[in-house]
This record gives sequence, structure tokens and C-alpha cells, in this order.
Amino acid sequence: MMRKTLIAVLFASTLPAIAMAMPDNGHRHHGGKHAPFAQLDLTQEQKREMRELMGEQMKSHREITQRYLDKLPEAERNAMQDELKTSKEKTHKEIRDLLKPEQQKKFDELHEKMEAKRAERAEFKQWKAERDQKS
Repeated sequence: MMRKTLIAVLFASTLPAIAMAMPDNGHRHHGGKHAPFAQLDLTQEQKREMRELMGEQMKSHREITQRYLDKLPEAERNAMQDELKTSKEKTHKEIRDLLKPEQQKKFDELHEKMEAKRAERAEFKQWKAERDQKS
């Protein structure tokens, strides 16, 4: 019961962010005239502040989610992580399969760079956590 409730809370909490990122036709925009807030004619200062607010909201969302995840038994957390990893790998393969061979090569290179950055960030977080425990 707790697991179903947690999953429902997690999905419900992400829906507003997904809705903001998606226009009516279901395709996410990455800038240009049709990007969210583009029609508001924001100043550079407003755009900067908007990015800060959105960043703070994302950070808060992650912290809230993590607080609830920390309450799950370790076995359920591990099962969730495994399921998320499997889903990510499946999507990665499906995306790669859509590409032409030359696109696949570039996609693989970009993926390797992204994974290296993730590993570096994880290593830094671990180092920082260890350092903070010693203080």
C-alpha cells in the first residue's frame, strides 16, 4: 500500500512540470518562438530570474522526492532503482535504433560524455559527503 501511494505521489508531483514543458501537440520545444514563455516578451533579467526560479523548483522537487524515497525499505529502493535503470536502457536503445549509422556514432559519443560527467559528479558527491562526515 505504501509503495503504491508513494508512486502515485511521485507521478502526481511531476505532472505540473511535464505539463509546463509540453505544448498542446505533445512535443517539447527547445527554444525559439514557440518555447514556453516566449510569447511573454521577457527581458533578459526576467529570463534570468525565471531560470533561477525553475532551477529552485527542480531542486526542491528532488529534495522532496528524496525525502520520501529515504523512507522506503532498502529492498524497495533497490527494486525501484533497477526498474528505472531498465526503463532508461530500453528507451536509450529505442532512440538509438531510430538513428542512421552516422547518427548512432554521434549519439554514442554524446552518451559517453554524458555518462562520464555523471560518474564525475557522483564521485564528487561521494567525496563531499565523506568530507562533511569528518567535519
